[in-house]
Parts: sequence; structure tokens; C-alpha cells
Amino acid sequence: MSIISTRMLYEPLRGTDFSDITGAYTGIGAPFANPILWFHIINNTNEDVVISLNGIDDHDIVAANGFFLYDYSSNKANAGGLLEQPQGDRIYARAQSSLPTIGSLYVTVVYASQV
Repeated sequence: MSIISTRMLYEPLRGTDFSDITGAYTGIGAPFANPILWFHIINNTNEDVVISLNGIDDHDIVAANGFFLYDYSSNKANAGGLLEQPQGDRIYARAQSSLPTIGSLYVTVVYASQV
């Protein structure tokens, strides 16, 4: 008899230096290699950054020296399964108004794997 479980796994840390954050969207790391359960954005720069999941539309903002956790895994329907961000999507960031002069932006990505 086998025991099947779901494990939480991490993709490699994504990040970019303040100098890469401009007024135009910049991709942060590679596209998601897996459907994502949650991701965490840490803005260690001295300016607010706007976040996009398609590189075109503004979806959220992360304040200077702030963070945001997008936790899709807390929403589950028994009939529909887990809510996930699709594989192949990517995080993009741009300066909201002023360009940052210090710091970095990081994205931590978590996905599930059946064992």
C-alpha cells in the first residue's frame, strides 16, 4: 500500500537589482516552470514598484521596503481542486514613479508536487 501526499517545493529564487527597475516592465527571473500555489514579492528598494503578470497591465503595487504574499493555496474547492497561477506566467515589475536608487526586488515561488 502506498501513501500519496502533496509536497510544497520551491523554484529557484528570482531577483533583480534596483538598476534594472525602470519605467517599463522588466521580467523578474524565468517564467514559472510549474503551476504556482503562492509567491512572495519582497521589495527592498527605496521606491514603490508596480507588479504585472503579463508585462502589459498593472496588477498590484509593492511599497518601498515592503512585501506581498499571493497565497492561492488557501482557496480550494473540493470539486475544482487547487487554485493556481498557471505554468509559463512570469512576474514583471516597473517603477511606479521615481526610479529606485538602492536595493533589490525578490520573488519566491512555491508549487505542489505529488509524491
